Amino acid sequence: MLNLFAQEISKLTEQMVKEGQKPYRATQLFTWIYEKKARTFDEMSDVSLKFREVLKEKYCLDLPSIHLKQESSDGTIKVLLSLSDGAKIETVLMRYSYGNAVCVSSQVGCNMGCSFCSSGRLGKQRNLTVDEMIGQLLVINQLLEDEGKGQRITHVVVMGTGEPFDNYENLMDFIRIVNHPKGLAIGARHITVSTCGIPDAIRRYAQEGLQTNLAISLHAPNNELRNQLMKINKVYPLEVLMPAVREYEKLSGRRVTYEYLLLADLNDTKENAQELIDLIKGTMGYVNLIPYNETNLCSYKRSSGNRIHLFLDYLTKGGVTATIRKEFGSDIDAACGQLRAKVEDNLL
Repeated sequence: MLNLFAQEISKLTEQMVKEGQKPYRATQLFTWIYEKKARTFDEMSDVSLKFREVLKEKYCLDLPSIHLKQESSDGTIKVLLSLSDGAKIETVLMRYSYGNAVCVSSQVGCNMGCSFCSSGRLGKQRNLTVDEMIGQLLVINQLLEDEGKGQRITHVVVMGTGEPFDNYENLMDFIRIVNHPKGLAIGARHITVSTCGIPDAIRRYAQEGLQTNLAISLHAPNNELRNQLMKINKVYPLEVLMPAVREYEKLSGRRVTYEYLLLADLNDTKENAQELIDLIKGTMGYVNLIPYNETNLCSYKRSSGNRIHLFLDYLTKGGVTATIRKEFGSDIDAACGQLRAKVEDNLL
């Protein structure tokens, strides 16, 4: 059965025409499942009874189920979701003063093998389907609705488990549904995709004509350090990655965010800061400094608060725009992949 949550509007329109329906039927269904939040076909009162039976026979509206939920004292919610095949994925709700952001996973597991990240410990099992990605948002929106405060998701970051560009086609359909006015109606500039750095995919994304945000998981200012932290750098070293970033900025007119995880006595020195300044010189991007969320699944330690602020000051004085990312969920299993790994290891 085809899951309607997997169909972006143009593909759903084609599907409805194949069913002998008028093209408007796709917009009608979008309105029901996203604006009116219908979860059964019987709720679709302006769809003929006959076609509702067709929908029941050929289509479904299945969503992931909550396997485990953790809530932090700061209001952050992390859920471990069960998919139809029993696979588990993580999704996180982060509450900012400007709105509610959700961190979405794009794969079950990850093959990128970053040494600081729990997500890759079990390897990639498969890509997530479009409905499994959309389902993460719908589950969180339902949790917000249940709070009774009239809130909804306002920002989406595809920064959870997986490499989004390794699931490119499904990622693009996901973005189109999230952004569509009859879909989840979240503005393009409130959508961010994070990649560990796949040059061909970055160039391809630049040509999509989107106004979304792109973040590069950089984490090191030289190849020696980045090889240690991110095995992808052995395939696409910085001298290959950075030209793709510059081309992205030129084609899209959008600046990138460089994500930089600060690890004690490894990549947080004054010399590292100067290398970073030199590396990104001439780009429009800015640096998002990330305090490391320590986990017993990895041996790295977070930089001290003093070292983090010294690093920030050095970047700023060097003409680089930089910020320190706000921390969320420090009292729960907030690190990417941490909750799933604990469950898989029977620690929870």
